[in-house]
Amino acid sequence: MAEQELDAKALAEIERKYDPETAFRPPGQIIAGAVSVALVAMSIYHFYASGFGLIRELLHRGIHLSFALGLVFLLFGWMRAKSTTPAPPALWRFNGVPLLDIFFAIAAVVASLYLPLLPPEIVAERVGNPSQFDVFMGTVLLVLTLEAARRSVGPTLPLIALVFIAFALFGPYAPGALKHGGTSWLGLINHLYMTNQGIYGIAIGVMAQYVFLFILFGVLATRIGLGQLFIDLAMALAGRFAGGPAKVAIFSSAFMGTISGSSIANTVTTGALTIPAMKKVGYPPHFAGAVEATASTGGQITPPILGAAAFIMVEYLEIPLRDILAAALFPALLHYFGIFVMVHLEAKKLGLRGLRAEELPKAALVLKQHWLSIIPLIILVYLILTGRTPDFAAVYGIIACVVVGFLNPVNRLTPRDLWNALADGARNTLAVGAAAATVGVVVGVVTLTGVGFRLGYVVVQTATDMGSSISTIWPFALFSLEQWKLFFCLVLIAIACIIMGAGIPTTATYIILVAVAAPALQVLQVEPLVAHFFVFYYGVLADITPPVALAAYAAAGIAGSNPFQTGNTAFRLGIAKALVPFVFVYSPALLLVANGFTWMAFTVTLLGAMAGIGLLGVAFSGWMVAPLSRLERWWTGIAALFFVAPGVGSAAVGVLLMVPIVVLQLKRRAASSPA
Repeated sequence: MAEQELDAKALAEIERKYDPETAFRPPGQIIAGAVSVALVAMSIYHFYASGFGLIRELLHRGIHLSFALGLVFLLFGWMRAKSTTPAPPALWRFNGVPLLDIFFAIAAVVASLYLPLLPPEIVAERVGNPSQFDVFMGTVLLVLTLEAARRSVGPTLPLIALVFIAFALFGPYAPGALKHGGTSWLGLINHLYMTNQGIYGIAIGVMAQYVFLFILFGVLATRIGLGQLFIDLAMALAGRFAGGPAKVAIFSSAFMGTISGSSIANTVTTGALTIPAMKKVGYPPHFAGAVEATASTGGQITPPILGAAAFIMVEYLEIPLRDILAAALFPALLHYFGIFVMVHLEAKKLGLRGLRAEELPKAALVLKQHWLSIIPLIILVYLILTGRTPDFAAVYGIIACVVVGFLNPVNRLTPRDLWNALADGARNTLAVGAAAATVGVVVGVVTLTGVGFRLGYVVVQTATDMGSSISTIWPFALFSLEQWKLFFCLVLIAIACIIMGAGIPTTATYIILVAVAAPALQVLQVEPLVAHFFVFYYGVLADITPPVALAAYAAAGIAGSNPFQTGNTAFRLGIAKALVPFVFVYSPALLLVANGFTWMAFTVTLLGAMAGIGLLGVAFSGWMVAPLSRLERWWTGIAALFFVAPGVGSAAVGVLLMVPIVVLQLKRRAASSPA
């Protein structure tokens, strides 16, 4: 028991180290009690407001923001907490929390609620002509929002917001196409604070209405045993095959992705079991960590939560959530397929075994013990698929979790457990709330200055210049200038998305990228749904892309491997996530609900993508049915790209390229087989 407790503490420390959203400061008993009450009140309020209350939009967003910012200043210190022990008494602290942070918490609550509590007609009159006190309160909220985001999610996002603020104020000095007339501080605060285009915009609205409830649902579902059911069931189904623990990591992380919105939390939760098991059967430590990180990052693109980005898409695209989930399904499956191919080939190359029967749980016993815990997820998905709103589905999913928790004899929920789950659910939303408010600042500047379309013009013009220079050279001249322009535009946006996504939460990354990168794709007539999914996928890819591969580094902490080596391997394993967005841009049928969908186009695209991803796995692993030489690996990688390229003709070229490789592999396999 002591060993398990130590392991749990070590895992918690790894998560704190690599995920700033969980680096909570340990306050004293009085503050801890007050924070616990506030967290539970936050959960109860959101449950009531979404399920039964009728609260004005601005007031609802303001209450959510006041909870989030106020609690951030109480739970996150100026610097990341290095100890889980409350700070010693001091004149400038109260119960382990600096008096200045308590003042910031109170100021954040007052500034968040000042505007929403005013009568709506007064707010409408002041938009465009705010009073001096309005500007003062807006300035206070802006500064505290940036500081709350810095404490809870790191410095990257606030720095981006500051750059955008500077761009708004000093527009006349911007270079080239980015130059604009600029704005005053009053005009900036008016737009960011007095309208629904800034801090109180779509980002914080979606957090308050949808995301909070789904995070709370995930915490409750895990508490009643759904997470353990996923892990045990994956172990029972896949553990016995070659390299079984790695395949368990894939399946368990895919299952956990349906209720988890965090790559790092998913990595730590399932990796605590799968990474040691992978090392035990012979996988190198860095490979074991990379498998878990890549599979866990897939949770961000797995329905029904998609790292909360699904709900933002609903608001932006104004289409039903079930359409978003349908569009996300096969790209997510291709991501897991790519990982599965590589871990299987690695197992064959290394001659690894699966787990023995005595090391595996029994599937029948697992289902018998935990089948009740899957009922809330079934209810949630059913309500979404039948066209109910996401908040309606989440409310009844939460109710189902509580009912099942009190009835389930295996993971019975006690009143104290329920209290703790409500507090944990709210606590897990604080950093996301601060990030959403900060993203509102960025989006507000974009709408105020029109920088999104300006950047789109710059990207398209750059892509055009690159296409013009290469389209006159054989064999590149086989493709038109328009084709090269789209290709280079996609490459430039993909690189920008990965850079922007470094160290920023998934939802925040997606909102920023939609505002500044998606317009470039729309200029090239790319369907909005496709453009949104493209930038979303590349933003998520940052979690396993060095040098800021936080999920990979967390996995390396569990595996005891080199973090950078683990990150590089994770990126290689997740190559499907980098490839699939290009596939559905050129063939939107893969998204099922995109314009022009036909089953024939979908089937051809899916089979081609599977063949291409599988061959890339062969090229990276250096194994098909026998070892491949370096030249054969490069040849296979080139052939893989022809399968992924649109059109039956390109796939036929891929088949012709692979014929000599397959012949060589069969001969090599026959030569190595015993007589």
